[in-house]
Amino acid sequence: MNIVIGKTAGFCYGVKRAVESAEKDIENSNKKIYCLGEIVHNRQVVDELKSKGLEFIENISEADSTTIIRAHGVSKEVYEIANEKNIELIDYTCPNVLKIHKIAEDYANKGYYILLFGSKKHPENIGTISFCGDKYLVIENEDDIFNAIEVINRWGIKKIAIISQTTFKLEDFYVFEDILKNELMNDIEIQVENTICRATEIRQLETEKLS
Repeated sequence: MNIVIGKTAGFCYGVKRAVESAEKDIENSNKKIYCLGEIVHNRQVVDELKSKGLEFIENISEADSTTIIRAHGVSKEVYEIANEKNIELIDYTCPNVLKIHKIAEDYANKGYYILLFGSKKHPENIGTISFCGDKYLVIENEDDIFNAIEVINRWGIKKIAIISQTTFKLEDFYVFEDILKNELMNDIEIQVENTICRATEIRQLETEKLS
């Protein structure tokens, strides 16, 4: 068996920053530190941080002291609850994810209907949804695309903004974009923001090349 390790394999900037910073926080603190959700999708890393004293929780209401925000980010309600409970937050949300939150909020404030390409259950998107207002749909597959087209036509929506989970498949992003542009009426304004992060893009391209 020949095992090939890609040149771009390993932690991206956002994940590396979150993990290394959390390790320093644990070492330098004399009180309990919580982390809201798993800091990254990596069981070995999570177990190692647990062994060093980091306590992982699923809801901000479980915290009573300093709490780390994971690389995937959280919903805006978490910040509000933490403020009410006077809980210090150490925010290690990936800068690329924070950028998406800002883009989503800006489009929502301008009255756009937002289509978010990505997984409905992914923690990153759960956070992003909270910045989309009440006019949005999460698109995972082609069935979701055609459902969105039906919704847009039924409600006479004229302004659409497309954004994406940072780790969404690049090929699917362009396929979904083309379907929307081909199927929707010409009088509908479509703003496209490819928010797939560069680290994801180059890993996908390298994987394709290796295969």
